[in-house]
Formats: sequence, structure tokens, C-alpha cells
Amino acid sequence: MEKRIVLYCLAFFFMAIISGCASYYKVTDPVSNKVYYTGNIDRKLNGLIQFTDEESKTHVTLMGADVLEITKDQYKENIHPQ
Repeated sequence: MEKRIVLYCLAFFFMAIISGCASYYKVTDPVSNKVYYTGNIDRKLNGLIQFTDEESKTHVTLMGADVLEITKDQYKENIHPQ
């Protein structure tokens, strides 16, 4: 019984750490100057950047985009403007 409680506490602790380490990005297409916001970026060896735009929920692939890591508050402010 005590092992189970300890395991639950450890699992909760690690999940709290992982969720606190999330990254958020502002991606700007240099050609159109369109700005996207995402929580995950896949960088390819050939310079391509792939991600899902959180606002439109579309998959985007860009070459040579400007990527800026932003705070969670900046991310939320731009995804769900108040």
C-alpha cells in the first residue's frame, strides 16, 4: 500500500515537471510575413520547419522561417485574444 502511494506521488511529480517545461513558439514566414503560433516544431535537416498552427489547426511547412520561443502567457494571448 505504501509503495503504491509513493509511486502515485512520483508519477504526479514527474507529470508536473514535464507540463511545466512546455515550449511555445512564434513562427514568422519571411515571404508572406504571416505569423503562426505553435507548441511543437519539427526541424528538418534541409532547413524545412514543420508544425501545426494552433489557431487554424492546419499543418504548415516553411523554408527558412523565423522562429522565436515565447512565454506561455504570450502564446495564450495570441491564440485566444481577449
